[in-house]
Amino acid sequence: MANSPSKAPKLKLVDPVWSRIRTEAEAIAEQDPSLGGFVFGAVLNHEKFDDALRHRLARRIGNTDISNDLVEQALGDAQEANAEINEAARADVLATFERDPACDRYIDPFLYHKGFMGLQIYRLAHQLWKMGRTDFALHLQSRSSALFNIDIHPAARIGKGIMIDHAHSIVIGETAVVGDDVSMLHSVTLGGTGKDHGDRHPKIGNGVLIGAGASVLGNIKIGSCSRVAAGSVVLMDVPKNRTVAGVPAKVVGYAGCSEPAKTMDQKFSEDDE
Repeated sequence: MANSPSKAPKLKLVDPVWSRIRTEAEAIAEQDPSLGGFVFGAVLNHEKFDDALRHRLARRIGNTDISNDLVEQALGDAQEANAEINEAARADVLATFERDPACDRYIDPFLYHKGFMGLQIYRLAHQLWKMGRTDFALHLQSRSSALFNIDIHPAARIGKGIMIDHAHSIVIGETAVVGDDVSMLHSVTLGGTGKDHGDRHPKIGNGVLIGAGASVLGNIKIGSCSRVAAGSVVLMDVPKNRTVAGVPAKVVGYAGCSEPAKTMDQKFSEDDE
């Protein structure tokens, strides 16, 4: 007779990202025992990715103003309210590993990359913002800015599979929207053009690559799978799958491939025209 639902065997949940991070943590502890306490506290003492992420972020953010424990409790409230936060974090790990040539392990962004850290703090602050805990969200934004030099307003909307390389001097404004699978380098600004209130920040499509030092300003749209060249100042809408460059930026050709954010190719040639 077939098993009744109550007696059916339980399937063990598979989390390949977390399994690989744990394996890499074990290798670190074996290769350099002086880091054993660090990797055990950050990774190996936790059963789940979600728990380890919350603990890791709280340890970085907590201070004399708000303790680690209170921060971790608030982050846990955000995770409980929206489980997609944890899935987005896993996608961000994979995006960094796949696109950053200096990232050789899944554990690297989790332990060391401030772009990943700042992005995850934003994700949790965004959920707290939606829950009405705006002051706690703003506190997290302030702490992230002070620690990592990454300033993302908790009301901004950012998709999953995001890679922020180096991440120094990233600014993303309150009404900005960033799609899935976007890559951006350091000193990128998604800002406004003045002191007007309302919807005033850029809308970045899926798969966009934004080069170092680029500024995208105003309530404009950057079409999916486009490239914004390093140092550009973009003030007008950009069509899909195009490359823009200059001050002010102009369309200089096609994006060169179907997924520029994943290839990370920032070179422009006549073949892209």
